[in-house]
Parts: sequence; C-alpha cells; structure tokens
Amino acid sequence: MRILALDVGEKRIGVAAADDRMGIAIPLTTIEAGSDPVGAVLALLHQDRADKLIVGLPLSLNGSLGPQGQRIQAFADALAARLSLPVETWDERLTSVEATRHLRPKGRHSGRRAKGKSKAAVDAVAAAIILQAYLDSRSKRSGE
Repeated sequence: MRILALDVGEKRIGVAAADDRMGIAIPLTTIEAGSDPVGAVLALLHQDRADKLIVGLPLSLNGSLGPQGQRIQAFADALAARLSLPVETWDERLTSVEATRHLRPKGRHSGRRAKGKSKAAVDAVAAAIILQAYLDSRSKRSGE
C-alpha cells in the first residue's frame, strides 16, 4: 500500500511517501498551496496513485485543537469528501522543529541554518516525520 503524508502550511504543503511494507517514510516534494490547496493535493494524488493519505494535524501542546488545527481539520475533511481513499489525521506537534534539526549541519556552526536548506525542504522532511510516526505506531500495534 502506498501512503502519502502532508504537512500543510499556509504557503506550501510538504509531501512524503512510503510503501507500508518497507515502513520507511521519505520526503517527496513540496507543492505550493496557492488559492486552491485542495485542488493542488488532488492533482498530486491523482499522479502519485496513493492508497491512503495522512494529514498532519497541528494540535496545541496540551492536545487541544486550536485555530490552526481547526483549519487543517477542515482541509482534511474537504480532501476526504473528494477522494475515494482513506484520509486520516496524525498529530504533528513540533515536527517542523524536528525537521529543521535534521537538516541542520553538524559541527561547530550547527546553530546556523544550512545554506541551500530551504523552507520547502523543511516542509517535506516534516511530512516524512509525520508519516514515519504513523508507520511506527502501526508497527507497534501489530506487534512487529
């Protein structure tokens, strides 16, 4: 089964992919949200032939659904209404922070943002972190 995950932002949507048999999420691309982010995602899904879609849901640190979370939940609901594949949300708290750390160079200048590491790369890596957490959770539940 091919699974895609989204890290939905105001300007860009990070996309990651995985084959659930392999259990490894990889950053795939970013797409511009533009004026029709649902349409942009639908076009990508049509091209990529996913079997399931995971949408990162930004919960507050206390686990509640704030204004940004409500916006993303509405986005996920709009996708689900137009797709024939399962759409699930997944807690994405702090994934952009973790993605930035993954992309930061190691060594004495590790506090600086790496040249050439764009915000788009952070978005795609954040989507991969969301998807990997989802896959890892499924593995634990199935006893693997």
